[in-house]
Amino acid sequence: MSLTRRHMLTGTIGAAALALSAPKPTQADDVVDFLWQRTGRTAMPSDRVRLDMPAEFATGYTVPMDISVDSPMTKTDYVKSLRVFAPKNPLVDVVQLHFVPERSLARISTRIRLAAPQHVVALAEMSDGSLLMTKAWVAVATNGCL
Repeated sequence: MSLTRRHMLTGTIGAAALALSAPKPTQADDVVDFLWQRTGRTAMPSDRVRLDMPAEFATGYTVPMDISVDSPMTKTDYVKSLRVFAPKNPLVDVVQLHFVPERSLARISTRIRLAAPQHVVALAEMSDGSLLMTKAWVAVATNGCL
């Protein structure tokens, strides 16, 4: 059997169709994989964790960030810790906060540095050991990390 243009074209189309039909990882999968590598545990996306950041910001030096976790903060149901990651920063771990039940609210407002446009990830560890996460895309025009 000789190799003809028809055989090449048929093989190429078949390979392209197979590649397009294969499931591709989504951004959510990438974030879950990233958190698995950082913590060794699986985090679940949750509406209980809110991360408010501007979608676009002129400079990466002082990007505002507000995070809150919907929790009653009782002795049996509270946020143990809250971590923020910026995967494209030279130092990926941005901040880690610990909370005390019945004496604090799981809420913070601050500014962070970002090296490049990226998803910023917030991870809340709850008192029952579960990990809740959310992310926000932030496009910065200049690098805020040296």
